Amino acid sequence: MSQTRITKSHYESLAALRHALRRFLNFSQDAARQSGLTPQQHQALLAIKGFPGRDFVSITELAERLQLRHHSTVGLVDRLTRARLLRRTPSVSDRRRVELRLTAQGEKVIEKLSATHLNELRQFGPELYRLIGSIIEA
Repeated sequence: MSQTRITKSHYESLAALRHALRRFLNFSQDAARQSGLTPQQHQALLAIKGFPGRDFVSITELAERLQLRHHSTVGLVDRLTRARLLRRTPSVSDRRRVELRLTAQGEKVIEKLSATHLNELRQFGPELYRLIGSIIEA
């Protein structure tokens, strides 16, 4: 495999992409805070709602999705449960396991935040698409 020679244009494209991603992440963090959540709480609700094929996750699955340690995830789940955005339910298939599910309030919060994010991405998407395309084609 030959090594790509990195040109000034590559640096400019990578820097522009990184800047665009930071702008979106800053938007996302601000939107979460305006909804009364921390960015990590928002991410947890989205990870649960967006988990492939079902509407619940285990603590281990959530920890993996968030790239957190198990004990940090437990603390996050405790805070979301106290805020009544999340509930723990015993697994029907394995009583030793706990399933994490959004409450009705959690569903409302993540739906509103996700709608806001989708609107932002509709505006921001073409720029992101162009930047990624310029890097891939280079």
